[in-house]
Amino acid sequence: MRREDDTRRPRLLFVVTEDWVFWMHRLDLARAAREAGYAVSVATRVREHGKRIEDEGFRLFPVQFRRGGLHPLRELATVVELIRLYRRVRPDLVHHVALKPVLYGSWAARLVRVPAVVNAFVGLGHVFIATGWRAGLLRACVIRALRGALALPHAKVIFQNEDDRDLLLRSGVVRKDDTVLIPGSGVDVARFVPSPEAEGRPVVALASRMLKEKGVREFVEAARLLQAHGIQARCVLVGMVDMENPAHITEAELLAWQREGVIEWWGHREDMPRVLAQSHVVVLPSYREGFPRVLLEAAACGRPVVATDVPGCRDVVRPHDNGLLVPVQDPGALFQAIATLVQDKALRARMGRRGREIVEEEFSSARITREILDVYRELLGTAWSPA
Repeated sequence: MRREDDTRRPRLLFVVTEDWVFWMHRLDLARAAREAGYAVSVATRVREHGKRIEDEGFRLFPVQFRRGGLHPLRELATVVELIRLYRRVRPDLVHHVALKPVLYGSWAARLVRVPAVVNAFVGLGHVFIATGWRAGLLRACVIRALRGALALPHAKVIFQNEDDRDLLLRSGVVRKDDTVLIPGSGVDVARFVPSPEAEGRPVVALASRMLKEKGVREFVEAARLLQAHGIQARCVLVGMVDMENPAHITEAELLAWQREGVIEWWGHREDMPRVLAQSHVVVLPSYREGFPRVLLEAAACGRPVVATDVPGCRDVVRPHDNGLLVPVQDPGALFQAIATLVQDKALRARMGRRGREIVEEEFSSARITREILDVYRELLGTAWSPA
């Protein structure tokens, strides 16, 4: 796609850790922003989706984000890289997505004097979940750094759930007047649509990155309990091994569980509507989330969901309405919830219908996109008012 002349349009720059994250979670917003009159650019670590982003007509700037580890010199180099990029692109508005872009990008935006900044937290991640003295020390350092980074004029901080916002408010990181609550990035309800259940044994799917903190091990234990009780179900893990995350599940573990016959591992899949159409129940026994997209996609497809009673998950799952909530790190409770749905087709159908209604009413990508574009307009003011 040929790029239009952007000299008279407000320049919007997305800063995201990975190109696949932008493609999966911010593409609809970027398209809508372009249609609204913005000249859209993307800064990210480029892996497999770079050509797709450029073919969409967006300017692409590679940035060497490193999600794993915190080597001081390497992290400082990323900040310097962002400073140089902002001076080169001269954005009117920068939209940072996730913790590292928010932290590093905000310091860069302060130094370059970017006119307007949106900082979007998509969950607080491993830093705020991990336990132990090292994690506590790192968390304290991150909170202190965020206090300085987010004290920007003409900036808004987007949170996906109340729990995350309240935590950073109590920590003195943000002022409430500078925050906006927008639940996730929305779901394309024309792409994720209900379909009849497939015949055969019910498929129970956990779709996420293969991380300890997504509840993968608890899911495997629940699958063992299903087998031990003679409950017929196929338990499926869908997602990639994320070696850069300290909480990653190794490929060796996944393959061992598969050989044991307790789960199937389908690996990374981009055809999520098809995966969800093959599923009967979708679970996410996570330790903490921002606003889990996979649960919204499952609900949009008319599938009941099971998740843990933690921030993010409980914002999507309405107990006994569109799904079930269970305590965190409790394989027994997870087993009971899955067994209830696996053995009751009518209950699955009722919850699936209700889930679709909720997504259409509250979480469609069109609705969420409008809310974020409103934030852009508020920050830019009348001097830069796209159509």
